[in-house]
Amino acid sequence: MKNIVFIPNITLGDGRNNSYKYSVKSWKAWCDKNNCELLVLEDLLYPVDYMKITWQRYYLFDILEANEIDYNQILMVDADTIVHPDCPNFFEETDGKYCGVRVDGCYEWVLRSIRGFGDELFDGMRIHPWNYINGGFQIVNKNHKKFFNTMKKYYDTYSKEIITTIDKLKCGTDQTILNYMLYKEKVDMKYLPIRYNFQDLYKKNTIIIDKEMQHWMNDELYFLDAAWVYHFNSIPPNPMNRDANYWIKRTYEELYNE
Repeated sequence: MKNIVFIPNITLGDGRNNSYKYSVKSWKAWCDKNNCELLVLEDLLYPVDYMKITWQRYYLFDILEANEIDYNQILMVDADTIVHPDCPNFFEETDGKYCGVRVDGCYEWVLRSIRGFGDELFDGMRIHPWNYINGGFQIVNKNHKKFFNTMKKYYDTYSKEIITTIDKLKCGTDQTILNYMLYKEKVDMKYLPIRYNFQDLYKKNTIIIDKEMQHWMNDELYFLDAAWVYHFNSIPPNPMNRDANYWIKRTYEELYNE
């Protein structure tokens, strides 16, 4: 049984995933090097007006079983990431637990999301932000199939309320609900270091998206020295038009000499 890297990469026609092929190529190279299998989800399971793509990844075990794919552990990773070719095999660091990486970016967003989803869907409950993981890097195994079923059942039961809350808050889709459910279901977690999901690069002042920043920053990819997996989320519109597509492509070409 091999470990699997699972990436949802679904084209919706909005150009958002124009560069995701570079993410897939980087993960394919890493999988080949570490004797893992790459599985890319390219087709919607449900229309996005009913279920966001981020929610559809919780059908992972159904997809594996339907395709008769055996496995040991699975990494679910977002397609706006690039993995360094020398990244260690993180599957060897899981201790068989549900693994994620704590959010290390915009805490205002996290706190607002926790409060908003807590008030709207969890009767005013609060979870601790210091154990809040980013949904774009999760490692699971067969022991977590029950939890994924719980996530799917929760969505089936409260889909209307979830859709309404997502639209109202504009503060995430599945991620905060995932964190609430991990807490409520008492899932045994292991938190991996941020080097495996280096998020919010703009907020860390590691990328230049405005010419004014060049007065005090060099336009080099210094963040390559800070982590193994680079997650190009939350890059705002900017005068240089350097969106996630730009940074994903540039990072891949820098690391893989293409």
